Amino acid sequence: MLVVLALAYLSARMRSKGNFVSEYFLGSRGLGVWALALTFAATAASGGTFVGFPALIYTHGWILALWIAGYMMVPIVGMGLFGKRLNQVSQRAKALTLPEVLANRLASPIAGAVATVLITFFMFCYLLAQFKAGSKILATLLIDVPAFQNLVAWLHAAKAPLSFFVGVEADYLLCLTLFAIVVIAYVVYGGFRAVVWTDVMQGIIMVLGVIIMLVLVLHQTGGLTKSNQRLATMTPPDFGTITITQDNTQTADVFPKGAWLLTEDGEVIRLAEPHTPSNTAGVKALILTTPWEIAQVREHIAESQPKAHITSRQPYAYGAGKKGVYLGGPGPDSDSKLGYLSLTLAFSFFIFWAFGTAGQPSNMVRLMAFQKTHTLRYAIVTVALYFSAIYFTLVVIFCCGRTLLPGMEIDPDRTMPQLATTLTANAGVPWLAGLLLAAPFAAVMSSVDSFLLVASSSLVRDLYQKFIRPDADEQRLKRLSYLATALIGIAAFAASLRPPEYLQGIIVFASGGVAAAFLVPMIGVLFWSRLNAPGLIAGMMGGTLTHLALYLYEHFREPVPLNPFVWDQFGAGFAMVLVTLATEKPATSLVETYFGETTAAKVESNQ
Repeated sequence: MLVVLALAYLSARMRSKGNFVSEYFLGSRGLGVWALALTFAATAASGGTFVGFPALIYTHGWILALWIAGYMMVPIVGMGLFGKRLNQVSQRAKALTLPEVLANRLASPIAGAVATVLITFFMFCYLLAQFKAGSKILATLLIDVPAFQNLVAWLHAAKAPLSFFVGVEADYLLCLTLFAIVVIAYVVYGGFRAVVWTDVMQGIIMVLGVIIMLVLVLHQTGGLTKSNQRLATMTPPDFGTITITQDNTQTADVFPKGAWLLTEDGEVIRLAEPHTPSNTAGVKALILTTPWEIAQVREHIAESQPKAHITSRQPYAYGAGKKGVYLGGPGPDSDSKLGYLSLTLAFSFFIFWAFGTAGQPSNMVRLMAFQKTHTLRYAIVTVALYFSAIYFTLVVIFCCGRTLLPGMEIDPDRTMPQLATTLTANAGVPWLAGLLLAAPFAAVMSSVDSFLLVASSSLVRDLYQKFIRPDADEQRLKRLSYLATALIGIAAFAASLRPPEYLQGIIVFASGGVAAAFLVPMIGVLFWSRLNAPGLIAGMMGGTLTHLALYLYEHFREPVPLNPFVWDQFGAGFAMVLVTLATEKPATSLVETYFGETTAAKVESNQ
């Protein structure tokens, strides 16, 4: 945290030497190979990589290797498809933001405004996931620190009279506040260059953290073969509700979330929420079903503790009682009878990761900022190798780690930080947990800073300067940029107080939505000379509405045969092509500017 604040200070010092808007939002287009590669990789490797993704590996097993396989194609598709052409078009359009590229390319401020609204909405959803991830990491790391616990106790009492914070855990609130202050501060003050510099540093930290975790987990589990042998005997846990039998002669006990208890029948359960004497209706709990896990946990539970009574029990919809379900497809699933990952869904995700990430505005902005074509070529190879090293290694780490950490299904997004603290404590070097957790923390921060800057630049450059004050001077734009970045961060902090349960679900929704709005329309902008403003707007809205409609359908009814992202692209492409062909052709001057005189002459002759 201290280092990123120092980098923000240095970045602001450099910015004072150049044009504020160009430097603050695009770093004066000065990215080299390593800066481009690591800022692209660190931005793409978000809280989902080190928090949401490990939670899924832990919950569903080796099938996540197939789920993530398409991510290795991200730099080839994303950077290779858009990189050179987007950089070229953005310079011809004299654009510093993605909505500005669209507005200038099609001579339509309305198209830029629509893009700004969509970017702000989906980036805001993405921010919620990252804020939650950063807070979960800090809370897990500091849970045994006395000073932190004292602060949590004070905050718990202080927030009690405030209805706004009802239901928000005090440790989560404290960590969320600290995380938000630091990230908002360095992005507001440092701008794009600070974001890139911190991304480079954080990209290096991520690799170091993953390598250290791999060595520790293989050593402590006895190697990959032994871990797989244990996974082959594991069965998914059951979920249910319990009550606790208290001795009336003693003071009633209070048990925190995560506490292990024995049942009256000798089963082992873990509380999924705190238990107090007032919980007469029962509390949610996880029930272990694997014999060696039960024996492993029983050793640490005092026989004198009150016994739990199971009042309801719900096994996994797929995988209940099946040994070896964590080793192959489709993977265990608590909700779906089909398992976690069918072949059609795996194919959908291969397309989703490769092409969906290519449609992310935060990645496109990086492609507007590099220096030369050879920079892009080297960066593509570097990022592909980087992603392979990170993601497949994480699958190994958390499949092995599952055999060390029973019962993490009660709060799966804490799996990564919990494993880091467990591994380092077992190795006798608990201080090393700080370095290991710096990796996911760096991934979260590198995504938050990028999304904050994309959203604020869209509001300041593409709404305020284009529609409200075109003649705004640099000093006014500077103050407004700071204010917009801070306000978006504060709003994300407030919305993150009650985030959805699964972090990865937010990320898939937000990344899929923004790709639905921009992937196909952006291909049209860069490569289709016939595209006009109505067609672009129809494409963006067609993809967005398809995405929202399918998301709601899946939420209230049942999953569609393929990932919604695939259908989103059909919706966007159909709307874009249909409206473009049904409306007037673009002006010849626009075609000349962006496609050269030969293409312009063809369009003119067709008219």
